Amino acid sequence: MSGYVGILVSDPWLQNQFTQVELRSLKTHFMSMKRESGKLTIGDLPAKMSRLKVVGSDNLTEEQRTSVIQDLHPKLDDDVDFEFFLKVYLQLQAHATATPGSGAKNNSSSAFLKAATTTLLHTISESEKASYVAHINNYLGEDEFLKRYLPIDPSTNDLFEIVKDGVLLCKLINVAVPGTIDERAINTKRVLNPWERNENHTLCLNSAKAVGCTVVNIGTQDFIEGRRHLVLGVISQIIKIQLLADLNLKKTPQLVELVDDSKDVEELMSLPPEKILLRWMNFQLKKAQYKKIVTNFSSDVKDAEAYAHLLNVLAPEHSKPSALAAKNTLERAKLVLEHADRMGCKRYLTPKDIVEGSPNLNLAFVAHVFQHRNGLSTQKQISFLETSPDDALISREERAFRFWLNSFGHSTYINNVFEDLRNGWALLESLDKISPGIVNWKIANRPPIKMPFRKVENCNQVVKIGKQLKFSLVNVAGNDIVQGNKKLVLAYLWQLMRFNILQLLKNLRFHSHGKEISDADILEWANTKVSNTGSQSCMKSFKDKNLSDGIFFLELLSSVQPRVVNWSLVTKGVTDEEKKMNATYIISIARKLGCSIFLLPEDITEVNQKMILTLTASIMYWFLKQPTEDRPSAISDSEGSSQLETISNSTLDDSASESSMEENGNL
Repeated sequence: MSGYVGILVSDPWLQNQFTQVELRSLKTHFMSMKRESGKLTIGDLPAKMSRLKVVGSDNLTEEQRTSVIQDLHPKLDDDVDFEFFLKVYLQLQAHATATPGSGAKNNSSSAFLKAATTTLLHTISESEKASYVAHINNYLGEDEFLKRYLPIDPSTNDLFEIVKDGVLLCKLINVAVPGTIDERAINTKRVLNPWERNENHTLCLNSAKAVGCTVVNIGTQDFIEGRRHLVLGVISQIIKIQLLADLNLKKTPQLVELVDDSKDVEELMSLPPEKILLRWMNFQLKKAQYKKIVTNFSSDVKDAEAYAHLLNVLAPEHSKPSALAAKNTLERAKLVLEHADRMGCKRYLTPKDIVEGSPNLNLAFVAHVFQHRNGLSTQKQISFLETSPDDALISREERAFRFWLNSFGHSTYINNVFEDLRNGWALLESLDKISPGIVNWKIANRPPIKMPFRKVENCNQVVKIGKQLKFSLVNVAGNDIVQGNKKLVLAYLWQLMRFNILQLLKNLRFHSHGKEISDADILEWANTKVSNTGSQSCMKSFKDKNLSDGIFFLELLSSVQPRVVNWSLVTKGVTDEEKKMNATYIISIARKLGCSIFLLPEDITEVNQKMILTLTASIMYWFLKQPTEDRPSAISDSEGSSQLETISNSTLDDSASESSMEENGNL
C-alpha cells in the first residue's frame, strides 16, 4: 500500500475538491476523450462530457453545458488540460445540482449544510434571501451595535454590504449557538480598517466551522467583496443550526414519545436533526390519519396537504376547514401560512415557495413550527438520559472530532461519528486528505454499502493505514469501527488529528531535514515563547492543572501577536466564572488570529490534555506560517537561529485556494 501513488494536481484548492477515487475516474475519462481525436479543445467539452454522470445528458442538455463552459472560457479553440477539465466539471456539477428536477441530488440528509458553500454557481434565491433577512431583522434588531443598520430591506442588496465588516455574521453565530464567540473579541468600531475587518471575518469563518458549518471554499475576501452566493450559503447554514438546535433528546426529552423502547431511543439519539424532524412530522400526521409518509421537505410537501393536517393537529383552535377543501394548491398553501400566522409562527416562506418545493425554506418553516409548538407530552420518561462526567467528556470529544472531520468538506456530512463512520468511507476520505495517496481506492467500497463485510473491508484498511502511520492500535480491528465502539473510535480520531497537526508542523519546519515533531517540541516552543516576554508562567505538561485559569495561553497568544490580547478584559482566573471568561476569550482570539480549533471553554478550564495540545499546536502552526518580517520584534536572535530556524516562507492565505494540507490543519 505504501507504494500506491495518488493523482496530484498542482492547484491545491482544486486537489481538495476531490477524493483520489474521483480523480482517478475523471482522469480516465479525460484521457479517453483526448485519445479519441488526438487533442481536446474547449469546444469539444459540451458533447464529450455528455457521457459523465451528474453533468451528463441525464441532468444537463448540451446547450446548458455549452453555456456554462463558454461563460468560464469563451475561446473554444484553446486546448484543455486536466486541471481546467476539473474546473469545468465542478462548474457543471454546481449547475446540475442547482437545476430543478435534476437527478443530481445530494443524498446526504445534510445537503443543505454543504451545497450553498461548496459550489461555484454564482446564483442566489431571492426568496431565501428575503427569508434570511427577516430572520436577521427579528433576532438581531435590538443588538446595540447593529440596530443602526437594521432592519435590512430584503428587496435591496444591503445585506451584502452590512456583512462586509464581519460583525453581523459573528453575532448571528452567537444567536445560533450562544457563547460560541466572545463578543469582546469582535472589532466593533464604527469604521474598521482592512486589518480589523479581516480579523472579524477570520473569527467568523473559524467559529462557523466550530459549530458545524461547511466553509471549505470560502475565504475572508469573499465576505469583504460581498460575494452573494457565498454569503447566503454561510448565513443559511447558521440559521439552520439555530432552528434545529432543539431537535435532540437533551434539549427536548419529550421526543422520546416518538419511539417505543430503549433500543429505539438509542437509534433516535443517533439520527441527524433533519431526520428527527421528519419523524416528528410523520408522528403528528399519523394522529390526523394522513395516509402518506413525508420523506423530504420538497416534493412531499408541495401540495400543502401535509402542512394543513399538521397544523390542524398542533393548533386545532386556529384551523379552518377551507384549507383541506381548497382545490388549488397555491390557495391551500396560502391558507396554511395564514394558519401558521394565527399560531404565532414565523413564515420563512411564501405560498409559492411551498408549491415550488423549496427544501431549505420548507425545512426552516417546519423547524420553527416544532420550536413554537411540538405537540409532545412530558409523560414518558427515560432514565439513561442522565449523563455521567465520562459521558459528557465523550460527547464533547465526539463533537470536536465531528466538526473537525466535516471541515474537510467530505462527500457526506457527518452527524454522529459513532454511526456515520461505521462504513469506513469518511475515514478513508479523511486519511486521503491528510496524507494524499495513502489510501488504496482500488480496494475501497463506496457507499451505499449493503453487505456488512464490505464495511469491514473499508475499516480494515483504515486500521491498516493507522498502523502504517504508527498509531497505537493494539487489539483494534476494523470490526470495532463497524460496531461503533465509542472509546476505540475516539482513540483513532484523536491520533488522526494529532498526526495531522504534527505533519503540518513538520512540513513547515523545512530546515529540520524531515525530523519528526513531537509533543515535547510543541511544549518547549510554547514555554520559550512565553519566557521570552519576561513572564514567569510555565506549562509543565499538557495536563498541568495550573493552565485552568487561561493566563498562560493569553500570554502565549500575546507573544505571537502582541496586539491581539486586550489585557483590560482578562480576569485573574480565580473563580470558576473568571476561568470560563478567560477560556472563552482565548478561543475567540485564537480563531481571530487564524487558528482553526474545535475545543470548548470547558476543555481549557478542566485541562483536557488532548484539546490543550491541539490548541498549543494550532497557535504554533499559525505563528510558523507567518513571514519573518511580520513577526513580533521580541523574538531573540538565539530563538530565531535555533527553535524557530525552521520557519516556512509561506504566508497565511485564508482564501479558498489555500493548499489542501494547510486547509486541513484544523484542530
